Amino acid sequence: MAGLKGRDILSLVELSPSEINLILKRASILARQKRVPQRLKGKTVAMIFQKPSTRTRISFETAVAQLGGHPIYLSWNEMQLGRGETISDTARVLNRYVDAIMARVYSHDDLVVLAENADVPIVNGLSDKHHPCQILADLLTLIQYKKHLKGLKLAYIGDGNNVCNSLLIGCAKTGVSIAVARPLGYGPDPEAVKHAKEAGETSGASISIVEDPLEAVEAADAIYTDTFVSMGMEKEKETRLSTFTPKYQVNRELLSHAKPGAIFLHCLPAHRGEEITNDVIDDPRSAVWDEAENRLHTAKGLLSLIL
Repeated sequence: MAGLKGRDILSLVELSPSEINLILKRASILARQKRVPQRLKGKTVAMIFQKPSTRTRISFETAVAQLGGHPIYLSWNEMQLGRGETISDTARVLNRYVDAIMARVYSHDDLVVLAENADVPIVNGLSDKHHPCQILADLLTLIQYKKHLKGLKLAYIGDGNNVCNSLLIGCAKTGVSIAVARPLGYGPDPEAVKHAKEAGETSGASISIVEDPLEAVEAADAIYTDTFVSMGMEKEKETRLSTFTPKYQVNRELLSHAKPGAIFLHCLPAHRGEEITNDVIDDPRSAVWDEAENRLHTAKGLLSLIL
């Protein structure tokens, strides 16, 4: 427990397998408790949003409140950041007011600057490179449905984005083999692949990057996808949709090639008819709503350990 107190959570790279499992264990315990221990009583968490949000904002705001703390929502454009105040100056000021900062930003480098200029913990609510809090919820969902992590196989179909980067690292560190199917030129960050392969050597997880979705989903315990057009990439929408569909769409046909008990995961929001079909996201094998709920439980687990 002491090992995580005061720590920044910018990506899963900085967390050891045992630390990831500690967060998941704490989240699982808190999810079952009707009366949540007030571990954040008297503490304030600032939540900076440069990007729109549903799950990240509500899960963190609710998590802080349930733990007895006080969440403050801060829109980037409503702060002096939107008028030219530097991130470093903002960090130094917030450091005097709050006990932790969660930020959802476009550039991961902005999170690094926040962390360099604040003594309080900085939590990555999403950046262009990583989405660690989402993957913690994904791993908790796998445990919920499969009862364990080590030895499972997850297939990720689609764009090698921030979610894919963090999935590679999170899966590899916890012993989950992962196969990513993507078109050429749309793969995950090479650094994320490198970290995943290094972690896989220790955990026994295999890491593969392929073009064929059918190859990726073979023997998979879970199939995961995300939007083909992430926030900030709207100008590429037409090109991306023509590149990814229909080959990389997760539909009943693709799902049928996975293990019989395979579940479907999606970080949401889903663009129905693009990366996912209605009959899959609404199928009994879809775990996306539990996955979304687990954003709350993992936020509680994480915050209760770092504060």
